[in-house]
Formats: sequence, structure tokens, C-alpha cells
Amino acid sequence: MDILRHKGKAGVSDDRISSGPAGYLDDHFLIAMPSMADDRFARSVIYVCAHSEEGAMGLIINQAQPLRFPDLLVQLGIVDEKQAIRLPAAAQDLPVRNGGPVDRSRGFVLHSDDYMVESSLPVSEEICLTATVDILRAISIGQGPRRAIMALGYSGWGAGQLEQEIADNGWLTCPVDNELLFDGDMDRKYDRVLASLGIDVAHLSNFSGHA
Repeated sequence: MDILRHKGKAGVSDDRISSGPAGYLDDHFLIAMPSMADDRFARSVIYVCAHSEEGAMGLIINQAQPLRFPDLLVQLGIVDEKQAIRLPAAAQDLPVRNGGPVDRSRGFVLHSDDYMVESSLPVSEEICLTATVDILRAISIGQGPRRAIMALGYSGWGAGQLEQEIADNGWLTCPVDNELLFDGDMDRKYDRVLASLGIDVAHLSNFSGHA
């Protein structure tokens, strides 16, 4: 996961992208286009955590996992079954999402910047990524971040791969709306992200890869 630690900026260019310096897509949404060839990403919205000349890494934010967060804590030995039923409401209700097809046994928490530990990686001025159990323990006792997304697995691209998929009209890209990022309505998130851009999903195939 060296891509997470490389924060250099350069790359994809388009006048309509409001991205990081020189065009990289950290802190952006990827929205799957109808032409997306990989069924695993059909109607997916991905938050890009890191993008550099070495590749990109992101988390799907609108695909649910059947595993409940309290059950995950029990599996990891963070709490026992009796403690699991007494978790704070924020922990009881935190959905576990499918972050992508890579390393599905590994957990990631995308969260607001009011929680930081040594292993937390800033993605933007307001959003961080933590992939250690410290944050799970904090959430389990009500001391975690105000806003959080828990995901198992991630989505990854090698050098130049994401740029090519965008050029091939596989993804629409746009700056992140934090309210859409963190709200819990996964079922309608794809349509709502598009609607926030003024795009009707029925007309999506008429758009190229940037908004």
C-alpha cells in the first residue's frame, strides 16, 4: 500500500476537473459509467484516497457488506459478545461496506479529521484514512471520529491504469461532497451523486468522464 504514502501530485488533466495540484484525483469521487466493463464496479461510487504517478487507491462507498460492525469487533477480539450488545449507538449502527475487490480481509476507516492517531493518513483538510485497530477500539467506546465509513477491501489501480479507464469513459470524476460521502443512504447514493452534478442517470451515457 505504498500508494497511500505517496502524496506527490501530477497527471490527469481536464479544465473541468477541480482536483489537486496538477490534476491528481485525491479527495474525488469516481462514478461508474454505463460503459464500465467490470461488473464488480457497476453503479459504484468510489472515494479516491490516493492518486499519484504510481497508481491510485480508493474505497467503494455504496456497496454494503452483510457483516455487522459489532460482529466484526467480536471477530477481531476487540469486544466479546456481551459487550457487543452494549456498544454506543454510533458503533451499533455503523455499516460495514465493500471497499473493493483487493485484500477483502483488510479493514479501512475513512473518517473526519477530529480523530487522528500516528497511523492516520490525511487525504484532505477534513478527511483522513486509518487502517489500524486503534480506531475500531475508539469507535467501540464512543471515542471515535464524528463521521466514519468502515470498509473491508479496497479498489486499486497500477500506474496509468485509472487514467486510461477514465479516458475510455469508464468513470465520471468530480470533487467530493462530504455530506454525500458520509451519509448512510447507500441505496440511492449513485443517483444522488449524479443528481448533485445536474446529471440524470438516464442520460449518463451522453457524458464523457469528467464533471
